[in-house]
Order: sequence, then C-alpha cells, then structure tokens
Amino acid sequence: MSPHRRYGARAALCLCLAACLAAAGADGRVIHREPSLYQTVLVTERGATVCLQFEARTDVRNQSCIDRRRPRRMVLPYTRMLMGSLLLVPDPEAILVIGLGGGVLPTAFAELLPDARIDVVEIDPVVVAVAERFFGFHETERVRVFVSDARVFTRRARGRERRYDLVVLDAFGSEYIPEHLMTVEYFRETRDLLTKRGVVAANTFKDSGLRDHESETWFQAFGPFIEFTRDVSLNRIVLASAAPLPDASTVAERARTWRRRMERHGVSIAEFPKTFDRDPRWDRTTEALTDQYSPANLLRSRP
Repeated sequence: MSPHRRYGARAALCLCLAACLAAAGADGRVIHREPSLYQTVLVTERGATVCLQFEARTDVRNQSCIDRRRPRRMVLPYTRMLMGSLLLVPDPEAILVIGLGGGVLPTAFAELLPDARIDVVEIDPVVVAVAERFFGFHETERVRVFVSDARVFTRRARGRERRYDLVVLDAFGSEYIPEHLMTVEYFRETRDLLTKRGVVAANTFKDSGLRDHESETWFQAFGPFIEFTRDVSLNRIVLASAAPLPDASTVAERARTWRRRMERHGVSIAEFPKTFDRDPRWDRTTEALTDQYSPANLLRSRP
C-alpha cells in the first residue's frame, strides 16, 4: 500500500472512531444533539440518568448529570465536592456560578440556601436552552442567568461594585480550558468580586502537567489556598479567599451542621474535611500563568 493510501486509511479509521464515540454519546443513548458557536452540545440518556456532554475531537465527557428518579441527588463527584465550599462560607447571601452546565449547582444552592441571590454566567446560549429543556433548570427571581464571557462579566461586575460571598468557577473542561480564565490577572479580578468573607471554589484537575503552573497561579493571586481531592474523582477543588481561611475545627463543626441537609443531595460532606489539604505542595519555581503566558491547554495534555 502506498504511503498516501496508508495515511488515508488511518485518517478514515480515526474519523470512524470519533464518529462512533459521538454516536454512542460515550455513555448512553443520544437524545439531543445541537451545534452552537462554541461546541456541539449532546444530551444522553441511560436508564434514569440524563447527562450533558460537549462533543470533542477525540473524547466525549459528562459535564452534568441528573437522576430522574432522585432529582436532588448530585450524580457527578465533582459537583458534590464543590458543595465543600459551604464549609468555608456556610451562609452566602450572594453566589456567582461561572459555567451553567445542566444547572445542577445553582439548583442545589437555591434549595439549600433559600435566601441567597444566585447569578450564573454561561457563554453559550444553547447550553442554557438545553439545561432548561432537559435538566429542569429555570431562572427565578433569585436565580438569574447572564449569557456572557465570564471575564467580560467579571470586569463589568467589578465596575458596578457587585460583590459575592461565594464564586464557583466551573468553566474548565477535560478537552478545553478557556485560557483567559486561568491567569493571575483573572484570578485577581475574581478576588475583587468577593466580599470581606468571600471564597472562590474552582473545579480543576488533579494530575496533569498543568497542576504546578495552576497552583502557582492561585498562590500569586490569593496566597495560601486549600486543595480538596477525593479518590472517587480525577478532579481537584481549589478553595481560596482573600480573607484568612477558617481553621480545621471550625470546618469540621460546619460539616456536622450541614450533614443531614446534604445527605438528600447525595453529598457526604462530613467526610470532606479529612481530605482538605491546607499545605499543598508543588514546584514553586514553576512559572505562573498570566495574560502574556497561558498555554493551559498544552500543559494540560502533558502527563
């Protein structure tokens, strides 16, 4: 076989494999597929579980999932882990969620914190429509969605002196990281949105070539932070604040207070403080990510 024909055969095989992955939705039957300006949005169904996925070149991963039999239960481990942010700020009055997905996080916050105001920023209007149609998410007087780039929203909110007790950054995917949202400058802009007791909780990655760079970036923007990981997840949650972080005994007491309410959502919050690392280690000579240097996607692909 000629080199050109071998190349063509390999390319055809790759395309076939990618198509098979997309058709299967990686996990479940595809019940909805809709292209947007940013990605192709999929909804899959497997039994009572419905998942939101973004179709990528080589992989399809679940972004959000719900269980129709138990709609309160948070299916994906990282969503449960992000509830650990309430151990640092247990009664936030104003919450900002960056990245809507299926709306699992703002829906849970709205139920657990009935007096809180919740703003959600989502760049893709197709994701908003899909969350409303398939995942039971809806806006209310307390829960508002802003279709915007997160950095643009952040700068405008700073200018309007809008402040939040909790900012949840859930915009980083396994296939793509918005690099302008992972820089020292952006983290500092986000810090400026916080109230005096405010906390940022970010869903990021446990093991990759990006970890040291990202850790140094958080440190330069906030100083010491908490790293939260669990064996059931490849994710890590970064918890950072411009204010002093509460001590271990305070966090443990809050976990006991939240335990019963969180159980309804499938969240074993009483176990969380055991894996809160207040002294995470990384190579401090690693370069932080900045607006001038932010190859986050390249670094993420390295082992």
